[in-house]
Amino acid sequence: MDFQRIFLFLIFTFSVYLLWDGWQRQENPVPQVVSAALAPVASASLAIKEKPLTATISTQLYEQKGEKITVKTDFFRAEINTLGGDIRHIELLKHFDTVDKSKPLVLLQSSSAHKYTAQSGLLGAELPTHNTIYTAQAKEYELLDGKDSIEIRLFAKGGTDSRITKVFVFHKSSYLIDVNYEIDNLSKQNLEASAYFQLVRDEVEPIGGTWFVPTYTGPAVYTDKEKYQKIDFPSISKNNFSLTADNGWAAMLQHYFVAAWLPKGDTPREIFAKKLDGNLFSVGLILPLATIEPGKQGKISVPLYVGPAQSSLDSVATGLGLTVDYGFLTILAKPLFWLLNEIHEWVQNWGMAIIILTILIKLAFFPLSAASYRSMAKMKLVAPKLAKIKEQYGDDRERLNRAMMDLYKTEKINPLGGCLPILIQIPVFISLYWAILASVEMRYAPFYGWITDLSVADPYYVLPIIMGITMVIQTKLNPTPPDPMQARLMQIMPIAFSVVFFFFPVGLVLYSVVNNVLSILQQWYITRKMEAEAQGVAKV
Repeated sequence: MDFQRIFLFLIFTFSVYLLWDGWQRQENPVPQVVSAALAPVASASLAIKEKPLTATISTQLYEQKGEKITVKTDFFRAEINTLGGDIRHIELLKHFDTVDKSKPLVLLQSSSAHKYTAQSGLLGAELPTHNTIYTAQAKEYELLDGKDSIEIRLFAKGGTDSRITKVFVFHKSSYLIDVNYEIDNLSKQNLEASAYFQLVRDEVEPIGGTWFVPTYTGPAVYTDKEKYQKIDFPSISKNNFSLTADNGWAAMLQHYFVAAWLPKGDTPREIFAKKLDGNLFSVGLILPLATIEPGKQGKISVPLYVGPAQSSLDSVATGLGLTVDYGFLTILAKPLFWLLNEIHEWVQNWGMAIIILTILIKLAFFPLSAASYRSMAKMKLVAPKLAKIKEQYGDDRERLNRAMMDLYKTEKINPLGGCLPILIQIPVFISLYWAILASVEMRYAPFYGWITDLSVADPYYVLPIIMGITMVIQTKLNPTPPDPMQARLMQIMPIAFSVVFFFFPVGLVLYSVVNNVLSILQQWYITRKMEAEAQGVAKV
């Protein structure tokens, strides 16, 4: 039995799964053009002190005009609209555009082709929502050298009974934006209010994705009790989502990047996700304000994170690091990436870090791999005897199997001896696949020569072809299967894998090539050694 075949078969099965998933996405694509432009209509109920509060976030037309306020920091170029004080545009200056590397990545935007904005407002009698026009002190702001933050203050009237100031604080070298409300109660009665913070997005997939490599785009939420949950667009289209808690956050994800509202402290909140008009979706939170007495001021502040998804984000908010999607083998993928990152800190090249990590993994599995290769070497040595047995018993499957088992017993070969080592390595391969696919650090990370981005496929298919060649060599080192169908399959497998790996991130193909080369060296050494030992015994 050829245990390398088991490894190849399972990896091939995993690849077929990805192809099937990609085909499903191609046959049922999400819309790429968004018409109409009705902004969110969200309603929610929040239980506060056992007394329900029902809130309605009213409708706003995107066609309504407000003035643009531009903000420039070392990390952002942002645009705030005086209509509602929405953040309608954010460029991440430290990350390149997917198509044009000379331009910064635009994450939040509001155009005819794609809408992805951050909104907030107040709920209460005559309080400003994202329909309200604010006034500002200036139209352009820039974080100056030597300053740690910059503040943008917008002003709105809450009828005759209140005065509201909406304050944005942008920080130096930070992807966090503080969004604050200051509510002055000018009436002679207590003011009861709540605030909502939501992200509004259409279904348009990020540019540059491929149907073969599936990544998640859509809302996600987290609470200590319910933990991390993705709520995809189709699910929201069927049923709106809502839960109440005293902790947690709400986010919108796309490959490599995330925007998230991150309330601080343990305060009651409702977390919701809704389908809106115009093929738009919202995910957000509603939080109560403490009762504001006459002549007093109430405040609420909720940070907004807009930036790369990284496992280190757990230090920003509990569970936020989970927005890096390592797949179902997170328990393996996360420490693998940690080790990869530590190696990168030393070598300063992600490609070299992958090579070194591959060598370390190979060393860790060396004893197990050796057991598998010894089993294959023994199988190769007895291959002529197996062929003779097959010729002798022909189509009598029962006698053929009995004779093969007798031969294995005589030659002291365990047909399952190499299974476990191979099976143990498969989760590592899959984990590394997701680690490379999900890690924003790989985006535009160069290796050498023509490889300028380890997160995308090899543009000239050089590494996939090399990988196919290494698989052919491995096949030659393996015993020839007695079954002609299996033998034919083993000949086709390197070609099939090369084609599949045309679509894989080049970082993963690099891992596979290095792993195959090391495997060939180890297998060649063990096979040669056992052949020499067998010849020595024969001479005696």
